[in-house]
Amino acid sequence: MSTTLDKLKSKLYDVNAIVAAITIMDWDQQTYMPKGGAEARAEHVGILSRMAHELFTSDELGTLLSQALKEVDPATDEGAMVRVTQRDFELRTKIPSSLVEEKSKLSAEAHERWVEARAHNDFQSFAPILERMFEIARQEAEHLGYTDHIYDALLDQYEEGATADDCVRMFETLKANTVTLVRNIQENGEPIDDRVLYGNWPEHKQRHFTEVLLHDIGFDLDRGRQDTAPHPFCTGWSIGDIRLTTRFKDYLGSAIFGSLHEAGHGMYEQGSPMAWDRSPLAGGVSLGIHESQSRLWENIVGRSRAFWSRYLPPLQAEFHELQAFDLDQFYRMINKVEPSLIRVEADEVTYNLHVLVRFEIECDVLTGALAVKDMPEAWNAKYKEYLGIDVPNDANGCLQDVHWSMGSIGYFPTYSMGNLLSYQFWTVLQKDLGDTDAMIAAGNFEPILDWLRTHIYSKGRKFTPKELVLDVTGKTITADDYAAGLNAKYREIYRI
Repeated sequence: MSTTLDKLKSKLYDVNAIVAAITIMDWDQQTYMPKGGAEARAEHVGILSRMAHELFTSDELGTLLSQALKEVDPATDEGAMVRVTQRDFELRTKIPSSLVEEKSKLSAEAHERWVEARAHNDFQSFAPILERMFEIARQEAEHLGYTDHIYDALLDQYEEGATADDCVRMFETLKANTVTLVRNIQENGEPIDDRVLYGNWPEHKQRHFTEVLLHDIGFDLDRGRQDTAPHPFCTGWSIGDIRLTTRFKDYLGSAIFGSLHEAGHGMYEQGSPMAWDRSPLAGGVSLGIHESQSRLWENIVGRSRAFWSRYLPPLQAEFHELQAFDLDQFYRMINKVEPSLIRVEADEVTYNLHVLVRFEIECDVLTGALAVKDMPEAWNAKYKEYLGIDVPNDANGCLQDVHWSMGSIGYFPTYSMGNLLSYQFWTVLQKDLGDTDAMIAAGNFEPILDWLRTHIYSKGRKFTPKELVLDVTGKTITADDYAAGLNAKYREIYRI
């Protein structure tokens, strides 16, 4: 005889199947779908999103959930699954199905409009649909409810318990540290010339090299694959099927570090216990924790001297233009600090300033302080103020990110949270494992991956983000390890 928990799981598996279909459609749209499929795809995604929402927020599932809360032990995996489902249920029941369907349909349409607008440097053609997306975000926030700032309701969906005030304090700390370090580098650092990394690099060679890296660090290619997309991302619909994308540009590091970044997300998703597959417990607990893993593998591991002591020779074998440079020169080139236009290709030191621009613009649009049509002007002014650079066009300015076309408003600050947490987790990992540089230089990534699986990946959503950070590091999120790590690394690189 089926128990209440069995019946609840059965309903959740039904919801998961519909969500998986939506996710596959989204992945296909960003990778292989012909342009002519956009209109039908928007309709399909809108209808399926409404169906998934109605099934998850149904009275039947709500009744099963209420009964299960009384029957399960909160300390068990089952208890955690019911708790997580209860949070999701409470959030989603506040949002009308009609709004869910409209947003899903709009995001599919908006993605194609964004691709076209970016290709033609035409923000104004994208502005009307973006304006509606921000209006939907405002409606979502009002349905969800908030106490202090409209941004709180949206951010909480991505990083449970985080607030706009938390973000303001975080960015104030990061901005102060960044300004001081960048000024020191500019005034006292030994210059770095990285022009050799820009050129016409054969795509098939880049693809092969990045796939070697994915395999070596531990991304399971029997349970995942890598494709290309206008904006790199990671997605998946089961623990056994995780998809990465990268992109190939004139900067050689774009594909390399993009692949390492997305692999960090992918290994986190692959690391959930198989027993949790298709349940609400599987996957990353928050976008901040998720980003900590992508940044850890991209920057702490992938931009380390130890990593390139192993991988520079095979890279030079693929690309003969690099054979004239030794390890020290290459290591300095890939860690060059220079204010730039594109967030995903920004150096570690200035990266958070890119996120700050987006956070402030989102807050201003949501509160009505900034009109969508005026976003390019505001964006360009902030890049001039924070990064000291002029934005030549909207394609390399406010149209560079895919997130707003998807309706992912309230997402961006989690990138900076991930930066802080990557160093915070790494500090503990190093204390436990010892000489990580020797492991990386030997291509022995298994101890590092095993530690992450044990302490983070295998926990899925069993604990809240704050509980997980405290459990792993013994303290709440802080900029201390991040600031210390960056200062030590870049003082050495720039010889100051």
